[in-house]
Amino acid sequence: MEIRKLNSHDAEDYVRLRLEALRENPEAFATTYAETVSIGHEALVQKTAKRLESQEAFTIGAFVDERLVGVVTFMREQKTKLRHKGNVFAMYVTPSERGKGIGKRLLQELIERAKRLNGLEQLHLTVVANNEAAVQLYRSLGFEVYGTERNAMKSGGQYWDEWLMVRFLT
Repeated sequence: MEIRKLNSHDAEDYVRLRLEALRENPEAFATTYAETVSIGHEALVQKTAKRLESQEAFTIGAFVDERLVGVVTFMREQKTKLRHKGNVFAMYVTPSERGKGIGKRLLQELIERAKRLNGLEQLHLTVVANNEAAVQLYRSLGFEVYGTERNAMKSGGQYWDEWLMVRFLT
């Protein structure tokens, strides 16, 4: 397995995995599959390539046999009073590769990179409260629940609560 920061050359693979994530686990993401594909494939790949070259955010990918099977993204807050915080989002591992430690390796790499950012003190994320595997993973890496957003997402008359989690780096 290879764990590395993605770049613009990985955009097509990222889009493929992102669309899979939105189809397989729609409850885990605020964006819907329909919203995403409505952009158009080429525009989506171009937008993704640009985002993967950003200086304020990065995406870590896991490759098995040169195939992208997992991702997680970091984005630092931009406002001066919030720059001590960063956000973890878009975490996903393809179902056939779950339970093999890939998610943990992705997050460990993200945390190590985040620790090297000057002045960064906290990592924040949200997780669907009933996603026990994800919650257990985040807790194993030092994230703590500090709040609940009831009915955070809604689709087709179904609601999902989200837990707000933080990991202090200092």
